[in-house]
Amino acid sequence: MNMYSRLKGWLISPAVIVAISTCAALLTVLQFSLRAYVPGSLDVGGFTLDNFSGLTKSIYLSALGNTLRLSVETMVFSLLLAYPLAYALVRVRNRALKSVILIMSLTPLFLGEIVRTYSWTVVLGSNGFVNTVLRKLGLIEWPIDLMFTHFGVVLALVHVTIPVTVLMLGAAISHINRDYERAAQSLGANPVKIFVTVTLPLSMPGILASSTTAFAWTFSAFATPQMIGGGRVPTLSTLVYQLGLSSLNFPLAASLSIIGLALTAVSLLVFGKLTARLKRIGGH
Repeated sequence: MNMYSRLKGWLISPAVIVAISTCAALLTVLQFSLRAYVPGSLDVGGFTLDNFSGLTKSIYLSALGNTLRLSVETMVFSLLLAYPLAYALVRVRNRALKSVILIMSLTPLFLGEIVRTYSWTVVLGSNGFVNTVLRKLGLIEWPIDLMFTHFGVVLALVHVTIPVTVLMLGAAISHINRDYERAAQSLGANPVKIFVTVTLPLSMPGILASSTTAFAWTFSAFATPQMIGGGRVPTLSTLVYQLGLSSLNFPLAASLSIIGLALTAVSLLVFGKLTARLKRIGGH
């Protein structure tokens, strides 16, 4: 019993330390958000609420709306692309084909976000792969603007989130009892109807989990919007970076961080409430 208690203590201690450190960091950010900005100085002034009242300006509201839009679009496109891959990964019997799907889906997970994002600058640039191919085919005369655009940022964000989405969806699909599908087939249902009425609802827990992860991940993404957007696609994270490290306005950057954290929590709560019924449908 004593050995079990010691082992339990060793296992819990790291989690407690991480939790305390996280709370301390959040309290520090909260404290900065309530301080006055002193221009030209790294020191902060007294306590004030002016930082939060100033967040109603159009530049901040635009960044907030853009962040929400990017999060929703990335979530939707990630699901649409990842679900067929996850389904094939689980259901395909050919090992060679399954290995190809696995490598294509999960290899980006081991490259790192910076490397994956930088690769898109090579693909989407004015002299990048896409524009070069289109020019050689005679389809365009001048390069298409793909970098520093909303489309480019969404494309790169989807590439970042797909590996995790495939893993979560694949786990959900693999746990579906195939007897339900066989029962539907014996009752005369065709493959499309079986998928729509049986497979898709039973995979709903994985869909919801992967959707929530993709949304939250995109909401807090920084490297991809910063590198692909180049400052022309503002988000909350890039705005916090500009305020904190470029303007040295740490109080305003901290207040924007607090707002972003609160909005993330509220968005996920609303998302969970809206999809509660769908999750019950997928229970099995």
